[in-house]
Amino acid sequence: MSAEESAAAVAKPAPAEGAIDPAIVELTDQIASLGTSIADAKKAKQPKEEWDPFLQKMLALKIQYKEKTGKDYHAPGKAQESKKPKGENNQAASDKNAAKRAKKAAEKAAKEEKKRKQREERERREREKLEKLKGAANEDWSGVFGDAPMIQSKFKSEEGIGRWTKIGNLDESMKGKEVLVRGFLHTSRGVGKGAFVLLRSSLYTVQCVAFESKGGDGKAEIPSAMIKYMTGLPVESIVDVYGTVTVPENPVEGATQSAVEIQASKFHCVNKAKAAMPFQMEDACRPDAVKETDVGAYDHDANSSAEGGRVGQETRLDHRWIDLRTPANQSIFRIQSAVCTFFREYLLSQDFIEIHTPKLLSGASEGGADVFTLDYFGKPACLSMSPQLHKQMAAACGGFERVFEIGPVFRAENSNTRRHLCEFTGLDLEMAISEHYDEVLDVLGDLFVYIFDGLKEKCGSEIERIREQHGFDDLQYLKKTLKIDYATGAKLLREAGVEQGDLEDLSTENEKKLGDIVKEKYNTDFFIMDKYPLAVRPFYTMPDPNNPKLSNSYDVFIRGQEILSGAQRVHEPELIEERARAWGIDVSTIASYVDSFRNGALPHGGGGIGMERVVMLYLGLPNIRKSSMFPRDPRRITP
Repeated sequence: MSAEESAAAVAKPAPAEGAIDPAIVELTDQIASLGTSIADAKKAKQPKEEWDPFLQKMLALKIQYKEKTGKDYHAPGKAQESKKPKGENNQAASDKNAAKRAKKAAEKAAKEEKKRKQREERERREREKLEKLKGAANEDWSGVFGDAPMIQSKFKSEEGIGRWTKIGNLDESMKGKEVLVRGFLHTSRGVGKGAFVLLRSSLYTVQCVAFESKGGDGKAEIPSAMIKYMTGLPVESIVDVYGTVTVPENPVEGATQSAVEIQASKFHCVNKAKAAMPFQMEDACRPDAVKETDVGAYDHDANSSAEGGRVGQETRLDHRWIDLRTPANQSIFRIQSAVCTFFREYLLSQDFIEIHTPKLLSGASEGGADVFTLDYFGKPACLSMSPQLHKQMAAACGGFERVFEIGPVFRAENSNTRRHLCEFTGLDLEMAISEHYDEVLDVLGDLFVYIFDGLKEKCGSEIERIREQHGFDDLQYLKKTLKIDYATGAKLLREAGVEQGDLEDLSTENEKKLGDIVKEKYNTDFFIMDKYPLAVRPFYTMPDPNNPKLSNSYDVFIRGQEILSGAQRVHEPELIEERARAWGIDVSTIASYVDSFRNGALPHGGGGIGMERVVMLYLGLPNIRKSSMFPRDPRRITP
C-alpha cells in the first residue's frame, strides 16, 4: 500500500454510532436463511446428513459474526423482544418446566457419563492386554506360541484341512489324542501360573488350559511368556490351539463340550481382534430377562442401549457381525436355512420346479403404492413386491403347472413394527388346479407339517440353544391341518366378546386373539382360514361363485399371526381387467400380464410365505429383526 493509500485509509470515517454495518447485515441474513432451511428440513423429517452441511455453514458464519461484533449471534426479535409480565401461575408453570428440563438433562448427562466410563474401562482392559503381549514377545518361542503369519494361501500342507479337528466333534472317545482346533477366543483368565481359555466355533465351545512347566517326562515346556500371551490376547481373536484331549474329573461348566478339555502345548493367534468390543459376548449371550411382546410398534431408540449386562437390539444390529457369533443367533440362522431346505425338498417331491423371476418391474407388482421406485434408463420402474404375476405366467400360462421360488421381496411400507420389514425373503409357490382350490390348501398343509417335522427331527440341538437365551414353548400342530372359514373365525371372536364383522378385515390384535382361541379349542398353533371378504384381497383373486362379497382366498397362521397369504387366481383376461379397474389400477400398466392369459391359461392358485416370519413365530421370537440376518426396516439400511 502506498503512503497516499495509507493516509486515505486512516482518514476514512468510521461508521457513525448507531449506523448498521452492511457486512453485519449480510452475515445476519445468511445465518437467518440457513436457520430457516434447517428448520424446514427437520420439519420434513429429512435425515441429518442432508441438512448437516447447512448447520456447519451456519456455525462458521456465527463465529465470523462474533469476530466482527464481539457478541454472540441471537436471532432478531427473540432475545431482545419485550415480553408481557407473567402471572404467578404462568411463572410457576415455567419454573416447573425448567425443573423437568433440568432433570431430563441431568439424567441424559449421567447416562452419557456412564457410557463414557464403560468405554474407557473397555479400552483400559485392551491396553493392559496389549502390554502383556509386548512383554511376552521378548523371547523367541514362535514355534510354541505367538502371532502366526498371515494366511495368504502361500502354501498347502499334505494333510490340508484334515489337520484341524472341529470343536463340535470333541468327546471322551478322543481322550489322549493330540488335536489342533481353531476358533474365537471367547474368554481368557489367568489363575496363578496357569491360563484357562474358552474357545468357540459356531455353536460349540471347549476349554483349553495350560500351566507353566519346565517340560520333561514327555511333556512340552510351557514358558511363563506363553501364559502371559494366552491371558493377554484380546477376546474374539482367532486362535489355533494344539494340545492333548483330556477328561476332567468334573464337567466343565460353560462349555458345550463339557466332558473334555484340551491341555494346550501350542497357542497361536491367526488373526487378532484390534478394536475394542462394543459389548461383551457374555452380555450378548445372556438369557432374556423378560418375555417381550411380538406385536405392536418397535421403538428403535429404546433398543439402542448396552447397559446393565443387557445388549439392546439396535446395538446388536449396529455390530451384527459380532452379534451373529452368539450360539442363539448361530442356531436361528441354521433353523432359517433348514426351513428353506425343507420347503424346497417337499415341493420338489411333489413335482414342483424352482424358478427365478425378475425383481425389476415396469409397474407395481400388485398394483399398490408401497413400492420402491427407480429410474430404468429413463423409464419409471420399481422393485418387485411379489413374484405373483410372473409365477402365474409360468405355472398357468407357460405350462409348468407347479412352480416355486425362494427370493427377495421389497415393500416400501413405513411400518415400524415388530413383524414388518422393507425387504424379506419370500417362499412362493403356484400350481394348476383341476377343480377346486382346496387342492392348494392340501399341499400347503402337508408342506408345513413336513417343515415342522423336519425341524423337530434334525434341528433339536439348535432349538435348545435358542431356548436357552430366548425361552419359548414348542409349536403345537396337527398332522391333518385345521381349516376354518373367515365367518367361523369371526364368530369365534364374537363368542369370546370381541367385536368382529364377517366382512371386516382382521386387525393384528384380533388375529392374535383368534390364535389364542383356536389354540384353546383345537390344541394347535397352526391353522388355515379361507373365504376372506373380496374387498380386502388383491385384484387377481377369484371371487366366490356363491357369494360375490367373498373370495376364494386364504391365510395361514402360526401363533395367531399370518405367515402366508394366497388364493385361487383369476385366469380369464376379461375378469382380470374388470377386477383391476375395480381396484383403480391402470390396465395398461399390467398389459403384458393380462395378455399372457389370452392364449389359454390353466386354473390355478398359490401363496406367498414370509420366511423370516415363519422362523420368528416357530421359535417364539418377539421381533422379526432377530430372524433376519441383516434386516432392512424404514430406519435401517446398514450394515
